[in-house]
This record gives sequence, structure tokens and C-alpha cells, in this order.
Amino acid sequence: RMKLDSPEVLSNFEAHRVHLRALAYRMTGSLADAEDVLQEAFVRWANQSTGVIEKPRAYLSTLVTRLCLDHLSSARVRRESYVGPWLPEPILDEQSVGVEAKAELASDITVALLLALERLSPLERAAFLLHDVFDCDYDEVARTIERSEQACRQLVARARQGVRERRPRYHPNDEQISQILGAFAQATLGNLEPLSQVLAEDAVFYSDGGGKVASATRPILGRERIVKFVQGVLRKFPLDGSQVITPARVNGLPGFVIHRGKQVIRTVAFDVEAGLVQNVYQVNNPEKLTHLAWPVPTPPASGVH
Repeated sequence: RMKLDSPEVLSNFEAHRVHLRALAYRMTGSLADAEDVLQEAFVRWANQSTGVIEKPRAYLSTLVTRLCLDHLSSARVRRESYVGPWLPEPILDEQSVGVEAKAELASDITVALLLALERLSPLERAAFLLHDVFDCDYDEVARTIERSEQACRQLVARARQGVRERRPRYHPNDEQISQILGAFAQATLGNLEPLSQVLAEDAVFYSDGGGKVASATRPILGRERIVKFVQGVLRKFPLDGSQVITPARVNGLPGFVIHRGKQVIRTVAFDVEAGLVQNVYQVNNPEKLTHLAWPVPTPPASGVH
């Protein structure tokens, strides 16, 4: 019999929700899909006899990982027909997908890392996340994805190589961030010179509209093209008085949010190398912004760090 309304079942699940959401978001690149996975995991959890599960966290992690692997096989098909560049759903509240693990990558939810994960096979992604981000032993990874320990070691080694090649290592200081955000703010007012000064010569601009709103359907390569693109967009779609640009951390990166009241219209995040913007990640697809509210909720003092 369904025990969805049992306080014990609910509290046991809720105790691990942040951890499970963190895992599912990194697996799927989508907070909406992560929540769907968690909902399905909760239903399955509620149908189990909780008394026989000695390690609820390990059990739930396995369940969520396997549900994500199922999801990724169907997501591949949808992704192939996606209009324009695909970017992960932006996160403004980093604590909502926090990880307690001490691993080097644990707090990393940058777009570059999520795109690097996206290029891995689903099994590589699962093995890498469980071992390198969530501190699981290889025997636990092997049980979770139903492969041998040796196979898991190989999966993680391959994944590490792919992630290492694409993950940024540079962290801009406050002065550089302020200069970059100021340059983009100036651009919205029609002054494009500061923008060209903060962009790397080989910078890339990714715009994810998903075919729902006007966006560049291919990445824009190079400083000059990006400046011309921004100029053209602002000419066609000038910001009106109802839209507010506010600096924000987007997936742990410097950036800003354009919002109308509480509704987020667009997020922009910057990958910075040696003080210059290397990549611009702009999400316009309204379906990827519905989970966001502005201002970002203030976490409780006892939140996960």
C-alpha cells in the first residue's frame, strides 16, 4: 500500500533531499528534470518497507542515479532536436544543489563543468560524479551502476580527462568582475567600447533560446562578432523601463539577471580567463527560467555549505 502520507517516510526522504537534488541536477543539467527524478524516487521509496533499508542515503542515491540514467537515454533523443546551443538550467541559489563532500569539484556547478559532463556518456557521468564529487568508494559506485569496480575505474579515468580539458581554473577577483559587469551594463546603454575591452579575442557567446524566443542558433565566435551581435540585439530589443539588470552569481560564476519584478527573463554568466571573458553563457529559454524567482531566497543559517 502507498505510504506517501506517512510522516516517517517523508522525513526520511527529506533528510537527504538536498544531496539527491545535487546529484540529479549534475546528472541531468536541469533542475526541473532533477525534481521529476526526485518525485519518482520518492514514490518508489514510499512503496518500500523502510524498515529493511539499513542505509537510506546509499539506497536513495542508487535509486536516483539509476532513474537519471534512464532519463538521459531519452534526453539524448530530445537534445538532438533542440534548437540552437543547449545550456544547463541556470542556478542562482547555489545552496539548493549543495554538496557536503570535501571533493575538489564538490562545490563546482559552473556551466563549463556541466557542459563537460554533458559530453560524457551517461555511465561515465554517473561514475565520475559518484566517485569524484560525492566521495563514494569504487565498490559503492560499482553496485550503483551495476558494473565491475575495474570498469568503474576506467569510466572515471576517461571522464576525468574530458572534464580536465574543459574546466576553467581561473577565478577572477572582485575588481575584474566589477569591470566586466560594468562593461556589459554600459553596452545596454549603447556604449560598446568597454565591452570590447573585456572580451578575449577568441571569446565565444552561447545563447540558449531553445526555439522559444529569439536567440542566436549557433555560438558566436570572436570579440568583434560578439560586439556586433550585442549591438544588433539591443537595437532590435531595447530594454524598457520594466526590465532590471542585477549582478548575480549564476552557477557560481559572475554574471547578471535581467528580471521584470520577480520574473527572471534572462541569465548571463561569464567564464573568465586571465581577467578577460572567454565564454558568455546566456539563457533566454523561458522553460529553463520558470524555477527561478527574484530575489533569490535567503537560505537559513543552518543551510548546507
